[in-house]
Amino acid sequence: MATLAPLLLKLVALDREGLEVISAHAQNSCANPRQFAWLPRQKRFVLRMMRYDWAAAKRGVEERVGSVLRFDRVTRVSQLGNLQRNGDKALNLIGVRFEKTIAPSGLILLAFADGSLIRLEVECVEAELRDIGPREPAGECAGHALTLPDG
Repeated sequence: MATLAPLLLKLVALDREGLEVISAHAQNSCANPRQFAWLPRQKRFVLRMMRYDWAAAKRGVEERVGSVLRFDRVTRVSQLGNLQRNGDKALNLIGVRFEKTIAPSGLILLAFADGSLIRLEVECVEAELRDIGPREPAGECAGHALTLPDG
């Protein structure tokens, strides 16, 4: 019997609901602050991470896949907590959410298990989550053990 190759995920969000879908797929991703990039001239913020593959976990395969989470139309980036102090320590991304200010602009908040927070001021929601590989067996990120949610 042939085994299906895992699919590479590509999601685009242009509103709060789309960003909630991206957040669900990015939950429990391991991300190193050294692989975050703020490109002010391009109004872009990018982070490279190892995304926990929730779809594979439902099939009984616990693995992570290299992914990029990109935000466009970013006008300012700030942080709460000292992400640089973590050095090579991977952080566990626990969620991404959008808070509207003056429509369509707002704040995108990236929350990490250690309490760190990145705040992106955006003209509007424009985000992409894309798997780029490689795949590897899942390990735990700092601050959070792997558990499959009910459902």
